[in-house]
Amino acid sequence: MPAKRTATKPKATPLPKPPDRRRFRTRLLTWYRRHGRDLPWRTTDDPYHILVSEIMLQQTQVDRVLPKYAEWLEKYPSFGALAAAPEHEVTRTWYPLGYNIRPKRLQSIAREAVAHYGGALPSDEATLLSFKGIGAYTAGAIRSFAFGERAAILDTNVARVLFRVFVGKGDPKSHAMKRHLWTLSATLVPMRHVFDFNQALMDFGAMICVARNPKCPVCPMAKNCRAFPFDPAAK
Repeated sequence: MPAKRTATKPKATPLPKPPDRRRFRTRLLTWYRRHGRDLPWRTTDDPYHILVSEIMLQQTQVDRVLPKYAEWLEKYPSFGALAAAPEHEVTRTWYPLGYNIRPKRLQSIAREAVAHYGGALPSDEATLLSFKGIGAYTAGAIRSFAFGERAAILDTNVARVLFRVFVGKGDPKSHAMKRHLWTLSATLVPMRHVFDFNQALMDFGAMICVARNPKCPVCPMAKNCRAFPFDPAAK
C-alpha cells in the first residue's frame, strides 16, 4: 500500500534583515527628498485635515482632489463645522469627486468626534478603528501623519512597492500575502522620520513603481528588487 502523501505547508516569505531594511529606508527617503510631491496636506499635522485628504484620496487621483480639498476646508474648517452642516449641502460640496458614500462617512466621523471626543480625533488605533469609515490604512495614516506615531500603512501603491521589492513572486492579492505585507510595512517603519517615510512609500508607488510600465531604469531599488526586471505578464 503506497504511503499517504501529506500536504506541505507553503514556505513563509521571510522578512528583510536589518541591513536590508536600513538600505531600503535610506534609498527611499533620499529619493523622496529630491522628488516628493508638494501637497498641501503634507504641510499640516491637523488630524481633521489629514482625515479629509485621506478620505478624498480614496479611489481618486491627486490632481482632482487638490482644488476640492482647499474648497472643503474653507467651507468646513473643523469637525464641528462639518458635523453641523446639512447633509444635502455636504454631498453637494463633495461634487464631482464621486463615491458619495465618502462625504457621508466623513460627516458621520465628524459628528461622532464632536459628540464623544470634544471635536477631535483620538490618537490610539483601537478607538480610531471604532469609527465607521476608518479602516486599518486610514488609522495608520492618521497616527503617522497627524500624531507622529510609528504606524504602518498599506494602500494599493504601498502594497505594490513592498511586494515587488521584497517578495517578487506569488499572488499579491491573496489574504496571506496581504497579511505579510502589513507585517512587512510595520517592520520597515523607522523610529524617526515616520511622516516622510510613509509619504515617500505612497509617492514612490504613484511615480516610479507604477502598476504598468514601472520606471525601473531610474529606480533606486532596482539592484535589490526581487521583481526586477519587471515582467508585465507576471502577477
